Amino acid sequence: MSLHDIPLRTLGGEPTSLAEYKGKAVLIVNVASKCGLTPQYAGLERLQERYAARGFTVLGVPCNQFAGQEPGSAEEIQTFCSTSYGVTFPLLEKTDVNGEQRHPLFVELTAFADAEGAAGDVQWNFEKFLVSADGEVVGRFRPRTEPEDAVVTAAIEARLPA
Repeated sequence: MSLHDIPLRTLGGEPTSLAEYKGKAVLIVNVASKCGLTPQYAGLERLQERYAARGFTVLGVPCNQFAGQEPGSAEEIQTFCSTSYGVTFPLLEKTDVNGEQRHPLFVELTAFADAEGAAGDVQWNFEKFLVSADGEVVGRFRPRTEPEDAVVTAAIEARLPA
């Protein structure tokens, strides 16, 4: 199954998939609003603003699996993201990224190794996966790697379709 074919739901509960983003590079990030890394939302939004016109989007995936740091409802998450960080990039519904209930999207994403060669479970909130315009996982960046770190921006720029 292609990443583009995996059924997803928007934060508002509407059906979607990565097929909506065919032809774009996508940075998929598991996010949380009550985490020490939550300020990374600001850098993610700056990436969105910088590269959106060139065929790129950030896709946020709220997850409450790490110390219960995303306890809010869909409405609370949306309000927090827009009022606290001015988030304009799309958000999916709250999703399990690890464990027996791991979403099929994260089954595929976590099979990809990071720069040190380690695949497997998401370590914490704000782990980032770069997906190319043709739907291939091409990068994995651990939670403490800032969104605007040179390694992340270089990987994004190398995959921009336009």
